Amino acid sequence: MPLAQTFALALRFSLREMRGGLSGFLVFLACIALGVAAIGGVNSVARSILDGVAGQGQVILGGDIRFQLNLREATSAERAFLTGLGTVSESSVMRSMARLPDGSDQALVEAKAVDEAYPLYGALETDPALPRTDLFGEKAGVYGAVAPDLLFERLKLKPGDRLMLGGATFELRAKLVTESDAVSEGFSLAPRLLISRQGLAASGLLQPGSLVENAYKVRLPAGSSEADLAAIRKQAGEKFPQAGWSIRTRTNAAPALSANIERFSQFLTLVGLTSLVVGGVGVANAVRAYLDGKRAVIATFKSLGASGGFVFAVYLMQILMIAAIGIGIGLLLALFVPFAVSASLQSLIPLPAHGGLYPGALALAALFGVLVTLAFALLPLGRARDVPATALFREMGFESRGLPRLAYVAAALAIAVLLAAMAILLANDRRIATIFVGAAIFAFLVLRTVSAGVQYLARKSPRVRHTALRLAIGNIHRPGALTPSVVLSLGLGLTLLVTLALVDGNLRRQIGASLPERAPNFFFVDIQPADVDAFAALVAREAPEGTLMKVPMLRGRVMALNGVPVDRAAIKPEGAWVLRGDRGITYSATVPENATLSAGTWWPADYQGEPLVSFSAREAGDLELKLGDTVTVNVLGRAITARIANLRQVEWESMGINFVMVFSPDAFAGAPHSWLATLTDKTATQADDARLLNAVTRAYPAVTSVYVKDALDMVNRLVEQIGTAIRAAAGVALVASVLVLAGALAAGNRARIHDAVVLKTLGARRRTLIAAFSLEYMLIGLATAVFALFAGGVAAWFVVARIMSLPSHFLPEVALGTILLSLLLTVGIGLAGTWRVLGQKAAPVLRTL
Repeated sequence: MPLAQTFALALRFSLREMRGGLSGFLVFLACIALGVAAIGGVNSVARSILDGVAGQGQVILGGDIRFQLNLREATSAERAFLTGLGTVSESSVMRSMARLPDGSDQALVEAKAVDEAYPLYGALETDPALPRTDLFGEKAGVYGAVAPDLLFERLKLKPGDRLMLGGATFELRAKLVTESDAVSEGFSLAPRLLISRQGLAASGLLQPGSLVENAYKVRLPAGSSEADLAAIRKQAGEKFPQAGWSIRTRTNAAPALSANIERFSQFLTLVGLTSLVVGGVGVANAVRAYLDGKRAVIATFKSLGASGGFVFAVYLMQILMIAAIGIGIGLLLALFVPFAVSASLQSLIPLPAHGGLYPGALALAALFGVLVTLAFALLPLGRARDVPATALFREMGFESRGLPRLAYVAAALAIAVLLAAMAILLANDRRIATIFVGAAIFAFLVLRTVSAGVQYLARKSPRVRHTALRLAIGNIHRPGALTPSVVLSLGLGLTLLVTLALVDGNLRRQIGASLPERAPNFFFVDIQPADVDAFAALVAREAPEGTLMKVPMLRGRVMALNGVPVDRAAIKPEGAWVLRGDRGITYSATVPENATLSAGTWWPADYQGEPLVSFSAREAGDLELKLGDTVTVNVLGRAITARIANLRQVEWESMGINFVMVFSPDAFAGAPHSWLATLTDKTATQADDARLLNAVTRAYPAVTSVYVKDALDMVNRLVEQIGTAIRAAAGVALVASVLVLAGALAAGNRARIHDAVVLKTLGARRRTLIAAFSLEYMLIGLATAVFALFAGGVAAWFVVARIMSLPSHFLPEVALGTILLSLLLTVGIGLAGTWRVLGQKAAPVLRTL
């Protein structure tokens, strides 16, 4: 028969058999739909956010192009260049302490001073809406200010109340509703205080060396192209090679946000793919159970002359049609996710209001769904192809046969390899994706080994006298046992859940317990050189038991490594953060107190010569730097090239005064700078800290005081929000595991019915059978939980200790919770499915034996 006719006939038979409905395929559909919805939804949301950022680049950036300088303002020549490009809006951002006029309370704020042209694009929305002069203008020596609800709540203020910033008084005239360019300026640990540039100048906060970021946003003439933006960047670099400014354009308005969204969506996509692979086990179980119920039909086909290939084609078409329904349901769910998320994020990130349709994300999810279906359906379909009609008529199933023909095994492996390759090649960070995929494959193989080991131990265990336990052990290793399906399906979901729970728990432990024990009470920033000694004396009076550490600090941007500009150098992802933006740097004649040299020697205290630098050992390794290499840093518009004299160990998790780079003192001779200090006092109470903060703010209003506990609380809340999203994603994988578990139990009901009826006929009571089944599920669940704890513990240790470089701890509460959850799922779902089996009448079943 020609191939086309064979295909048409197979399709006709497939459609006829589909008339019986989707009975037995509900778990199949749910697994595929869940995984496809997770992958399609996550990627659609990511694309929605990124498209929102790209589509509104001018609004988010606040201009067509943005030039940023730290610690200094643009020179007259630089200003002339910028004004020659188009309309310029200048703003300055710095952290400082805002305090009540009576000194009773204060709070850290991020003060942003804007000019009359702000914003060039978008809008500044306030409540109430007032003209610009009323919002920020000066009235009887008092300047206007705008702040979000957070600052009003923190200082218990209302519109019309006043506060002090530096030496100036400001009146809060409205609440800040929308600041269109806030996203481009990154995450802040302090609420915004929007003021005028005249108000900032009156505050007296702008001192030589103050940590201030000056941004110059330019609106280019209408019709300016991307080529024009590229030409401007090139011209700025050639005309002002020593400027040290960072340049961003409307096409890259919020690079940090975009990068974080891509990383987070990649992680959630991998979790979704894991849930889809877990669901693939359910696909295999459903296909096997379905074909087991079609034994008579398959035998009839073969008796009438149908070839094995024809049988394979008929049932492959059915499986693909059912998978298409599941994929369709998943895509429909994924389609609405961006619309739902868009509404909730509209106030935070400028997303398209309509959510958007993202065919690429949906097509990727659908492709993953098809590949997973094929990878897990080919083996049971291949077994059905080669089972002879005589065996089928004798009620022999597919379990007794080994692997199908090599072609089917090779095809299933090829599809699995394609799935892994796609997950890695389409990932933003291929290293993490490779580790994730490798861990999933390893867990898959090990779980098979675990299930085989459990069955082997059950088979070799000594005979026990307890009837229920003996039956349970026998059920674990008998032909067609549920052990492989239960261990595999539940093991992957529990392993992922344990991994994420341990990572989340270690982060919380680090931030909530370990860090506060080691971290200082306060960071003090922007201490002027002339005030250092007097400031230290004040702190000594207010906190006599405290330890004050102080160092000079500047800000610098790494421009080149060994003479190669950083934008042309091949940098590992782990070390890229050092080169991103400005870094705090310092100088010292002697080895810092908290430093341990790991290579090289420190320079003499009276050293005079070429600039030298001490580099953090771990970051040097990430950047592939060694002793004798050179680093070029731009500080205040001046490029300084220093040779690496030594490497030192830095404990970043201590939250003390640590720097990637410590220079020899002669490198910055005469450069204006401020001082940074930390105060550590473990005997201080919260009242003591409040009193000290009040005294420092009154005496030195220009000094920024960061109360570490408040900063840690904010970081903890952020970690909690991220952890919630991650746990929700892991929950999807666990739901898929539960579905597969339920499907595996349902697929084994036929054999259970026969066993139960025979045992009841031989005199077994319902109580004995329930005890036997409960013990069976409990033993399998316990073995699965032990594996999940071990595998999840190893994976979490790798993430926390190797990737995050933090101390890793095993958390007993996670272990106990995992065991209880595993037992609850296996025993609960097992008994729920078995209850119907125990109620079967004996006569109808015995007639079929």
